[in-house]
Amino acid sequence: MRRRPLVIAPSEHMERGAGKNQNSRLCFLVLLSAFFWILLLYFHFAVLGGQSDDESIKLNPQDGPVDLPVVRKFAPSQVVDAPKVDVISIRVPPQPPQPVDRQPKSTAEPEIQKFSFVKALKTVENKSDPCGGRYIFVHDLPSSFNEDMLRECKSLSLWTNMCKFTTNAGLGPPLENVEGVFSDTGWYATNQFAVDVVFSNRMKQYDCLTKDSSIAAAFFVPFYAGFDIARYLWGYNISTRDRASLDLVNWLEKRPEWGIMGGRDHFLVAGRITWDFRRLSEEETDWGNKLLFLPAAKNMSMLVVESSPWNANDFGIPYPTYFHPAKDADVFNWQDRMRKLERKWMFSFAGAPRPDNPKSIRGQIIDQCKKSKVCKLLECDFGESKCHSPSSIMQMFQSSVFCLQPQGDSYTRRSAFDAMLAGCIPVFFHPGSAYTQYTWHLPKNFTRYSVFIPEDDIRKRNVSIEERLAQISPGQLKLRQEEVINLIPILVYADPRSKLETLKDAFDVSVQAIIDKVTKLRKDIIEGHTDDNFIEENSWKYALLEDGQREVGPHEWDPFFSKPKDGDSNDASAEAAKKSWKNEQRDKS
Repeated sequence: MRRRPLVIAPSEHMERGAGKNQNSRLCFLVLLSAFFWILLLYFHFAVLGGQSDDESIKLNPQDGPVDLPVVRKFAPSQVVDAPKVDVISIRVPPQPPQPVDRQPKSTAEPEIQKFSFVKALKTVENKSDPCGGRYIFVHDLPSSFNEDMLRECKSLSLWTNMCKFTTNAGLGPPLENVEGVFSDTGWYATNQFAVDVVFSNRMKQYDCLTKDSSIAAAFFVPFYAGFDIARYLWGYNISTRDRASLDLVNWLEKRPEWGIMGGRDHFLVAGRITWDFRRLSEEETDWGNKLLFLPAAKNMSMLVVESSPWNANDFGIPYPTYFHPAKDADVFNWQDRMRKLERKWMFSFAGAPRPDNPKSIRGQIIDQCKKSKVCKLLECDFGESKCHSPSSIMQMFQSSVFCLQPQGDSYTRRSAFDAMLAGCIPVFFHPGSAYTQYTWHLPKNFTRYSVFIPEDDIRKRNVSIEERLAQISPGQLKLRQEEVINLIPILVYADPRSKLETLKDAFDVSVQAIIDKVTKLRKDIIEGHTDDNFIEENSWKYALLEDGQREVGPHEWDPFFSKPKDGDSNDASAEAAKKSWKNEQRDKS
């Protein structure tokens, strides 16, 4: 008997179906929840994680590749206990490290450090170093460039025995105070072209010398350029005249110090007028040597007693006077004495006419002086005369209120400095005689210490010098005279064998001016400043600019400095130099 199949009641069937449906719904909810959390985790790590400012994760490019976790997407049909994590390598591009708790460094710092003179500029920041920013490196030249010339002093001049003038560190023999014109000490018969050796000996006493070229504010070249050319001005060919200059440049260019700025931080001194070093051609008949036209020398600064208004590589410094103080008291006593003097002459002139120069106003000045009852004249000519006696000259200047200073054979005269040393107000007739020459040593406002009467007022208009000077009020006269006396310290060269305590002399002012010039140039190089608009023929104008000014324009003195046309400039300058040299015969001994 077959058994009948079991029949399930409808209610039991429904209960089993309901159990299956509940399990399916539960699985679905679990999957949905897992999918939701996966999406949330993805959104957090993949999207928000890239923009997070959380400092717990740092990327340092110097650590190389950085391993970061990446969360993958999971298929919603899969059920996983936990998301799997893969590791991949991501290379981060190098970025500048960010400083912590300090000011960001300038991006220009690495650029600045590439200049080899930066260390020298930074010495000024050391407030405990009195020489910071003032160090001078002196080249140790072969003796042929300086000391050998002094040993052969008889050959330094065709007409003058220079041996006695090179004694006493270049000051020359002492002057006796027989007539009471000088002080008892500090006065010497100094030759007007002896600045080479005087300056070099003063440099030996400079308080901030260094052998470390990396901290040098400037480099001094102790070459006796003036003595060198003086030996060969007459009767020697151009190769002889140029030999020492070429040898010097060749020696300097091999030195590592030269490479710092290509010579633009170097300077030397020549106690002669610039035209002795500016021969324009290779013609044997042309005057002087070509030192200042050599490419290397154009980078250097040359200090001369008369500079060119049309060139940028020479600078005027005072002619030496007869007074060389050894201490501050020598200067103070002399200044006090000049203030108390009775000056019986309104104006005076010491000089000779220039009949062979049609442009010279000396003849007219001499004529006016002879006709005036308030003018003192010392006529100078070849041979012995009081005009060549230091005592006679200083005595005349000390007894005069104004001292006339027309051009000599060239723009300048030593007489102008002798006059101011005597407290006498100088009267100039050409701006090139002082105003554009000695801008380091004299005030730019020339009315403070001098009187200017244009040459044409004398030459063409026959203006009375006496009447012009009489128009100056007593108050103005006193102010100008006091200004002249106050200038005395920086117009004289102190005794190289001693040292002034507090005062600055002509040497100190010149050295500081060179340091300032080189420092400014170095800073301009670092800052990228260029003088693209610089016109060398207007060099005399740039010297008159105020601080911060860079551009020049038309000037009231333009007619005085109209450069001669090509072919004439050399003749004019050479002729002036020849006449200047020829007149040295008057100082022969």
